[in-house]
Amino acid sequence: MTTSPIRGRTASAPGLAEELRISIARLTRRLRNLRPPAAGDGGRPLSLTQFAALAAIERHGSMTPRELADHEKVQPPSMTRVIAHLEDRGLVARSPHPTDGRQVVLHATAAGSALLADERRRKEAWLAKRLAELTAEEREILRRAAPIIDRLSRS
Repeated sequence: MTTSPIRGRTASAPGLAEELRISIARLTRRLRNLRPPAAGDGGRPLSLTQFAALAAIERHGSMTPRELADHEKVQPPSMTRVIAHLEDRGLVARSPHPTDGRQVVLHATAAGSALLADERRRKEAWLAKRLAELTAEEREILRRAAPIIDRLSRS
């Protein structure tokens, strides 16, 4: 295992915060770079905001545009543009709200779900390959840290 150049500073909370911030940012950037060009739209992949919105819609089954904007912590006008782009690409569709005729709900299309599944497979394959290069002890440390990191991400 390669040691971190800032190892030793993790004894303090600020030192650990710095090391985690750098490591998580680097891992996130590496995973983001695994994204392939999209077939349509001039070969451009979805933006991170578009991808996150599509993933939220799929995870929750359906959402109103307002719920989606609130969930993603963006202003409704910004989310309107994101939704329009996802709709134009055939990744989400609108349907009437079951109880409020003034609203619509969004749901992921089969193409949207397939795009998400493909991206998840690609990233998980890369991570699995990297994890296989670690020792059993290192993998166990990461296994135990994963729920803690998840809890941090939700606070």
